[in-house]
Amino acid sequence: MTQGPYLYDDDPAPLHTGTPRAARGLILAILGGTVAVAVGMAVGLPLVKGTPEEQARQVTGVFLQALAQDDVDTAHQLLCEEERGRIEAQQVPGEYAAGGDGEVAGTAAAEAGGEPVQRVEVAWSDGSTSVLTVVSEDGPRVCGTTAG
Repeated sequence: MTQGPYLYDDDPAPLHTGTPRAARGLILAILGGTVAVAVGMAVGLPLVKGTPEEQARQVTGVFLQALAQDDVDTAHQLLCEEERGRIEAQQVPGEYAAGGDGEVAGTAAAEAGGEPVQRVEVAWSDGSTSVLTVVSEDGPRVCGTTAG
């Protein structure tokens, strides 16, 4: 600190004059609260976003509605990155909706390439069935089809 003339006659008072106190309780409360929020978010996330099965049903339903309404741009955006690179938007109905209008008939958890996927069975208006593979890629995305 500097020595010298002060505006007032007495020296400046020290900033911390009291005895220090332990903040263990506050630190433990903050850490405990953080852990409780993290656990709550992990448990609550499926309640907000839905289970993978619910997400797969929902994205497949939107995909099928887009195909039924000839909205090929929306259907193309619901494809995974690999499929979007493989086919153009105008080719989506020919690749995915060969049986007319579709309806979700069921879902099942599976694995593809070591990654968890959902297999969504689709019943088509012509009586045929197919299975759409739904992957998690920036949200659920349709990523391939096979005949049922």
